[in-house]
Amino acid sequence: MTTALPARSLAWRELLLSWYAGARRDLPWRRTRDPYAIWISETMLQQTRVDTVIPYYERFLRALPTVASLAEAPEEQVLALWSGLGYYRRARMLHAAARRVAKSHGGSIPSDLEGLRGLEGVGAYTAGAVASIAFGKRAAVVDGNVARVLARLFAIEDDVKSTRGNARVWRLAEDLVPDREGDSGDWNQALMELGATVCVPGTPKCGDCPLRDHCAAREAGTARELPRVPVRKAVREMNRVAVVLASSKAVLLARRRPNVLFGGLWEPPSVQRGPGGESGDGEKRDGDLRGLALSLGIEVERLEAVGAVTHLLSHRRLQVEVLRGALGRSRRFPLPGPDYDAIEPVSLGRLAAIPHARLARRILEVANVPARGLL
Repeated sequence: MTTALPARSLAWRELLLSWYAGARRDLPWRRTRDPYAIWISETMLQQTRVDTVIPYYERFLRALPTVASLAEAPEEQVLALWSGLGYYRRARMLHAAARRVAKSHGGSIPSDLEGLRGLEGVGAYTAGAVASIAFGKRAAVVDGNVARVLARLFAIEDDVKSTRGNARVWRLAEDLVPDREGDSGDWNQALMELGATVCVPGTPKCGDCPLRDHCAAREAGTARELPRVPVRKAVREMNRVAVVLASSKAVLLARRRPNVLFGGLWEPPSVQRGPGGESGDGEKRDGDLRGLALSLGIEVERLEAVGAVTHLLSHRRLQVEVLRGALGRSRRFPLPGPDYDAIEPVSLGRLAAIPHARLARRILEVANVPARGLL
């Protein structure tokens, strides 16, 4: 059902587009209409800051410049190019979707919403972004920036992440897309740009907003309070200890099993070490560490505590104690625990070519292991 919009809502279309033409940031994915490049950028930008994405986007396209090259690439290469960007399920879904494009769409990315939504990992937002920006189709997008802009412009009191609030925001976004084919790409990007740079979370820069005279929340004095969002879940604390065994040429890394956190990524082997262990048993905690050290062929007493890393995930805070020791000459190591499916010494020059999380990189930095070539 179409939402009836106040007449004044249509008056600010030209104001916003004119503002966007002069204020838009020069971002690499805005210099192309290549649907593959736009798809890559929109996938990377989910829950990730623009300044973080840019070097990853550029490196990814240098290595895999076409959907065919992505489809043919081994998963390890895709994850390595994604290493440090986080939310690795995005990379796996992107890879699977590229293979589907190659197999079922003749190697061409679908231009319509239905075809795009049929690809792995492509939801309503990504489909709308690719369809409108790359193909000029009339399609809406709603991300966090757009939801915030529309919640303030129309003084939406519903939680925008609730079923009702999300549906209302999407109806507004769909009704506001220009009717003429080819105009929706700039329109959607203008809304996103306004939310990213002016209508920001917390305290919006209303004095810089081209739509300040059309904003219902500003008129009502509620701009800082909107959008309504649910209370964040409590952050779960997780404590681990990582053992870094390194020489001047290599470091020992283990690969996480596919079905666990950071699945498929390489890291210095670690073990759970909560306060007093999972059951509050300090003896168990020390035993877990000793068991890990034993499997790596080193005594706990020969490990040096070199620091700690705090790593934040969406609903988890990882506290990782870092111990360092010398990497011996052995070339064969048993698996260091049930979370791993492979372990091997990795030359320092190869670190950039294997999949790893930013957490692993930070652990290596604390242990003073030089990780050359990493973003």
